Parts: sequence; C-alpha cells; structure tokens
Amino acid sequence: MNAPADSIDTSQPRPAGTRPSRGHVWALAVLIGSLFIVLTMWRSAAERETDAAEARFVSQTNEVRDLLGERLVNYELVLRGGSALFATVARPSPQQWQAYADGMDIGTRFPGLVGLGYAGYVSHSRLPELQLEWRDSGYGMLEVAPRGVRPHYGPILFLEPRSMENLSAMGYDMYSEPTRHAAMKASLESGLPRLSGAVHLVQDGVHRSTTGLLLYLPVYRTGDSPSSEAARRQSMQGWVYMPFRMEGFVATAIDHRLREERFRIYDTTDGIDKLLFTTSEPAPEDPPAFRHSSELQAYGRTWRLEFDSPPLAIAAPRLKRLQQTLALGIFASLLLYAIAWMLAHTEARAHKLAARMTEDYRRSELRFRSAMHHSAVGEALLDSKGRIVEANPALGGIVGRDPEALVGEQFDGLFEDTETDEAIRGDHNSPRVTDERGVRRYTRRLHREGGLPRHAQLTHSPVPGNVGQDVTGLVQVEDVTERLRAEARVHALNRTLEARVAIRTRELSQANQELETFAYSVSHDLRAPLRAIDGFSRTLAERYGDALDSTGQSYLARVRKAAGRMGELIDALLKMSRVTRSELKVECVDLSRMAADVAEELRAAERDHHPALTIAPGLQVEGDAALLRNLLDNLLGNAWKFTRGREDACIELGAEPTAAGEVEYFVRDNGAGFSQEYVDKLFRPFQRLHSQDQFPGHGIGLASVKRIVERHGGSIRAEGREGEGATFRFVLPDQGSDG
Repeated sequence: MNAPADSIDTSQPRPAGTRPSRGHVWALAVLIGSLFIVLTMWRSAAERETDAAEARFVSQTNEVRDLLGERLVNYELVLRGGSALFATVARPSPQQWQAYADGMDIGTRFPGLVGLGYAGYVSHSRLPELQLEWRDSGYGMLEVAPRGVRPHYGPILFLEPRSMENLSAMGYDMYSEPTRHAAMKASLESGLPRLSGAVHLVQDGVHRSTTGLLLYLPVYRTGDSPSSEAARRQSMQGWVYMPFRMEGFVATAIDHRLREERFRIYDTTDGIDKLLFTTSEPAPEDPPAFRHSSELQAYGRTWRLEFDSPPLAIAAPRLKRLQQTLALGIFASLLLYAIAWMLAHTEARAHKLAARMTEDYRRSELRFRSAMHHSAVGEALLDSKGRIVEANPALGGIVGRDPEALVGEQFDGLFEDTETDEAIRGDHNSPRVTDERGVRRYTRRLHREGGLPRHAQLTHSPVPGNVGQDVTGLVQVEDVTERLRAEARVHALNRTLEARVAIRTRELSQANQELETFAYSVSHDLRAPLRAIDGFSRTLAERYGDALDSTGQSYLARVRKAAGRMGELIDALLKMSRVTRSELKVECVDLSRMAADVAEELRAAERDHHPALTIAPGLQVEGDAALLRNLLDNLLGNAWKFTRGREDACIELGAEPTAAGEVEYFVRDNGAGFSQEYVDKLFRPFQRLHSQDQFPGHGIGLASVKRIVERHGGSIRAEGREGEGATFRFVLPDQGSDG
C-alpha cells in the first residue's frame, strides 16, 4: 500500500556544514549582473513585440465581428427575397416556396441554416378555417402545437428543405413560446427584421443540446410595411423566417479565421449575459496573452463578443527568439536545477493525481451501488453468458423473488417468451430499438412468481466491469403491464368514438337532406294553393264584386292580402334558408361602395323619405359579396324603415377598432329604437318588436343578418333605446389572412 500523496515529503534538507564560498558569491554576483542586463534588453524588445501582437489580435477580432454582421445581412437578403414572393403572390403554395428555396441554394450557400420557412399570423377565430383550407388544398391535416386557446397563433406553414427534422416542426406555434413571441411581436410592430434570443430549436428534439436563433421578417398583405403600428397589425399576414444553429452560423461566417484564439458570444439585450456560443476547444493551461471585447448590434439584439488570444508564446511567436537568446545566458547554470525541480514537481503531481483518481473511483463505485440499490426500476448486471451477477431489490419485487436468489440464474429464464418468439410475433406495440451506443429497448412477457404474467420494458446497455470481472451489460426492467392495459382501453375508446362520429355524420346528412326537401316543398307545394286562393279571389272580385256588399268585399280583400303576405313569408323563409346553405365565395369587398348602391336603391323606392346618410370611406372587408349585400340590404333597410316620420332622420355606417385589435363595423340610426330588455328577440326568426301596421315586415331580416355574420366567423350585437334609435355592431374576421 502506497502512502498518501499528502504525506510525501519532497523537500531535501541541505547537509549540515555546507556553506557557499566567496567565489560562489562573486559568481553569483556576476550571474545576477549579466542576468539583469540580458533581462532588461529582453524586456524592452518583448514589450514592443507584445504591443504589435496585441494590435494584430484586436484587428483580427474586429474582422470576425464584421464577418458575423455581414453573414446576418446575407440572411436578411434571403428573407427579403421570400417576402418579395408574397408581394407577387397573395399566398404562395408550398411548391412555389420550395422552388424559391431551391433557387436560393441555401444548403450550399448557407450551410449553417436549418431551413427557410414561413409562419402565418392566425387569430383564434380564423384557425379552424385555416385548417380546413389547408386540408382541402391537399396539404394534409394542419396540427397546431402546443394545443390550447390563444388570441393569436404563429404556426409554421412552410419550411424548406423538407428534411425529417423540418417536417417534425410543421404546425409548431412559435407565437406561443415567449422568446420567439418577443422577436415576432417586435418585427410585427416595427416592420423590420428582428432576431430572437437563444432558443432550443424544435428540429433538435429533446436529446440534442444546441443553441438556436431565429431571424424574422414580417409579411404584410399590402406589400410594403404600413406607416403606423395599428396599420401593420391590421395588414399583418405572417413572417418569413430562418432558424439556424449558432455553431454552424459562426463556423461558416468566420471560415476558420480564428485558429488558435478562443472566443465567446453573449446576448446582453435584456441586461443578463446569455451565452450563445463558445469555442469547443479546451482552454489552454496558460492564460491568454490578450483579451478583447466588442459589441455587435444585430437586428434588435446586442451581442458582446469576448476574445481570448492564445498564450503569449503562440500569440507573439517572435518572442521565442528573444526567449532563446535569454535562455542561452541562463541555460547552463539552471539546467540541472530545472531538471531536479521538474522531477520533484512531477512526482508530487503524480502522487496527488493517483490519490485523486483512487478517491474518484471509490466515490463513483459508491454512487453506482447506491443508485442501483435504491432505484425504483429493476436493474441487474449480466455477465458474458447472460447470467445475473447482481440484482437490486426493485427487480426482486417485480419477479416476486429475493434478489440474492437471482444471482447466477440466466436472465432469459425470468420470461415466458424468448427473444426469438418476440421477433417472430412481430409485436408492433413494443418494437426493438437499438441506438448508436448499442442500447436495446423492447418489451417481453415476464413470469412473476406466484402471480399472473406481467409485461416488462427492458433496456439493455453495455457496461464494462472491473479488470478481471465478467460483467458485460446492465439491464433495466420496468413493469409496464398497467400502462399497456391503459393504452388498450384508450384504443378501444377511440374506436367507439369513431363509430359514434360516423353515426352523427350520417344523421347530420339526413337532416340536411330533409331540410332541402322541406325547402323544396315550401317553394313548390305551398305556392300552388296560394296561387289558387289568389286567382279565385281575384276572379270573384272581378265577376261578382257587384253582388257583394261592403262587408263581403272587405272580407275578400283580407283574403287576398293574407295570401299575398303568406307568399312574402315563404319568399323570406327561402331566402334565409339559402343564406345558411350557399357556399362562401371569399373576395375583397368594398363595403362603402356597396352601402352607397344600397342607399341609392332605397332612395329610388321611397322618394318621400330622405334621411341624412353618412358612409365612412375605405371600408374594405373580405367575404362573400352576395351575402354581404344581403347583410347591408337588411341593416340599412331597417334603419331606413324605422326612421320614417322623423324630420331629422340620420343613418351612419362606420367602423371602430376594438380592444382586441379587431375592426368593428356599425350601422346607427336615430329612429324608433327598441327597449334593451328585448334585445335577445331581435335576431330570432319571425320575432317582431313593433306592430305590422306601424312598421311592416316579416321578422326574417335580422335573423338572416346574424346567420351571415356567423358564417363569416364573426359576431353581432345590438344597442338601442325607445324613441332614440338603434345601433347594430358586427365583426367580420379577415377571411384571406394567414395570421
């Protein structure tokens, strides 16, 4: 057993009676004098060389900083090319986006990039419709992750090249992650490209530890960036962006310009130093000769670059010649002393290193034993023949036996099936997985002593034993019986739910067919008797009108009037039915111009009623033009009707922003109005708040308006006071936006 390193005494006491002679004193004085002269001259020359080397180092670091900035500018140019594609095409297809990315040849020109993509800016109300449009276009089901209800989303819609890691990121809502959200919001509000802070890229999964950044450029439906922040939010369509890993970005930008130097990049934008990149080479034992720090303003972020030069001997190689000159003067007298000192120093370090390695091994063994003994997962060490060398208590609990009794048994003997049976059976629920390190994972049926068979998840990993010990691997055994049963129950429940959905779908189809049959019956079968009543009553009035007294003629007029009103009700009912069944044809609609056309028709129909009409200019929406015309016909027609009799009648169509950032349109009048307590009846079919003699109508118009707004994904509400007028406010979400 060797003595501890701390107990080794490396000092060598000088023998008693030895004293330096006078010659030695003079020799020492001459040595000191000559060394002083040599050291003085060497120091002066070394200082000049050191200053020159430091200037070269600072110049080189500034060049690296400029190269990083130029690389980011190149990235911006690629993004602006993608933004220009959206300026020429309202919504590029994935094929067009792929053609643009292939044309840019980003894989060759920008090897540090992970991809080039586009993320939409989608409101909550617009998301389901976007998913349907995505599916109907043949691009598959757009799954937005993470799930949850949020005011706005930023899902990834395009991402090239279409590698496996990029495909796994499709649909990811970058707007839900705080760091990405901050950069996307800053880009949206400023209209400029913005760089995110450090993030973990979705493409890297959970096992890959890299630092990723994303550069965003907003895309607006108007092409150029609007002048105000509110206009930019209104016109926002999405972002073209590029994710990149910091390691690849730096490597391609500096192109091996720093070979011996080490440097780090910190993001200091938020007042906290966040490490973005550091050189992978280990730090040299000697301290760096020079240190230099500089800042780089990068698209809304502030980076601090800290550079460490190599040790002085490498940073200023010309010093070596001066050192050689210096060494020649002192080499002979110091050689033996230096050798003895190095030997003693090496021996002390060897003893300390051996003691530290022994202690590290002891602690490592203790940690392994403690972790294995207290682990809740069953573990066993196996030898080269598959026999159990050691088992922990958790494994004994799983198989129902004492852990010591398992030592020496074949591990495969604990299972009812064999690995060959598993391969023949082809169990797709538990496929065998082997990674690059030789770790195997699969599921087998375990025999439990005194109980029913259990399913166990096995993880084999190679583990070397001590020298002379036959240990080749570690296997972990986890009882997954309950989990597999739960998965089976979930699968059965899913099949039941699918059957229920199919039944409900058939019932809905039948209901739609019955509704169409009813509409056909109303349109044809009910009109025939009405025409007969109207025709015979007209004939009766023409031929036998003189034979009827005034009461009979009054009754006959009532019959004809009732038949006419019944026909009008049938027309209104069919019109409302068509509102719900017609297909939406979305286009850009000038609501102001359409309202002016409706007003002209109302003035031509009622020349004795001239209300003051105010229409806000430039009201642009996206929706079905026919349905929106129906909406304005009803709202403006109602305002026209209920302002009859007022000398100061006025009607206004306008728009106001809401707190949620949407645009709310309104139609306001100062007519008869209504009591707010009856507001719930306004949008119900055939519900009227005024008599037929006072204000004729069918009670269908506002019900149709509500259905039109809801078909566009919007909402409508009403405000009113009796005798003071009414205001109808509605929101029409942007049907053509991607965000």
